[in-house]
Amino acid sequence: MKYRQLTKEQFESLHHEFAQFLATQKIDVNEWNNIKETNPKLAEEELNLFSDLVWEDVLSKIEYLEHFSKNSINLFKTEEESISRIVVQVHKEVDLLSKEGYEWLLKNPKDDSVEYFKGNKEYQTNRNEELFDLIEKGSQISKGELFEYFNRLTS
Repeated sequence: MKYRQLTKEQFESLHHEFAQFLATQKIDVNEWNNIKETNPKLAEEELNLFSDLVWEDVLSKIEYLEHFSKNSINLFKTEEESISRIVVQVHKEVDLLSKEGYEWLLKNPKDDSVEYFKGNKEYQTNRNEELFDLIEKGSQISKGELFEYFNRLTS
């Protein structure tokens, strides 16, 4: 397995897609129920294969990621061969995880307590695997508004 198995909730939300996946392998609902009962190892392999396909599709479409902590925000813009990163670091008693702290930053982006770092690096392994690792560490997929805002502000 390349990534991780989808959660029960994720499988439930993708029920129709999973049924189509099984159908491409000529497995109908009765046969699937039989496989689950008589060959749980094969059933697990099918779930893992489907999970990898879903993750691969999702990861290949990601353009931006963001990760918030109490005093910093990591913003990522993904390209085919490299990833750009903007780190927004606040050296003040401001909690960026709170609505008030986040709003303070947006109103005071040039405050002396706010520091910016920018960088770009080529992927060390595989693009999607590196993005998956960022997600597993707490990053969220975003539309990129914050990245582009801070990129303009720091250019």
